[in-house]
Amino acid sequence: MNQQRGLAVMVVLMVLIVASANYLVQFPVSDWLTWGALTYPVSYFVTDLTNRWYGPERARRVVYAGFVLAVILSAWLASPRIAVASGTAFLVSQLMDVAIFDRMRQRRWWRAPLVSSVLGSLVDTALFFFLAFYATEMPWVTLAIGDYGVKVGIAVILLVPYRMVATRG
Repeated sequence: MNQQRGLAVMVVLMVLIVASANYLVQFPVSDWLTWGALTYPVSYFVTDLTNRWYGPERARRVVYAGFVLAVILSAWLASPRIAVASGTAFLVSQLMDVAIFDRMRQRRWWRAPLVSSVLGSLVDTALFFFLAFYATEMPWVTLAIGDYGVKVGIAVILLVPYRMVATRG
């Protein structure tokens, strides 16, 4: 796949993942988990693969494009508050993910995607839940804790497909 087409695929994947997570976060599974926690961690997988295959500058481009398109779509699918919270948390955490991944890319194959995803998810979760649900009836603190735990678990699980596809590209 040529580079331009590959980057376009990554942008489309990013938008679909983030927009679906922003829609699904409105539906708690319990006081500790939302459905959005099951889809959003894949965004770090997309960012990390983009970074591995095309480098940090192009990974940032995918983040910026995903940010703009996902915020617009999220405002329609969810609410403006969720769209703004998501956009803020997404941009900060994904750019952090790109920087951490790039700094660690020469270490063991699993460290860069795991550390960047775990730290990015922490920042994203804290920012998003505070901005989206502070002063609402939503039990946002417990939801943030539960969602973060699931995001870390998914980051670990995604190491298997990452290892399988990261060397192809």
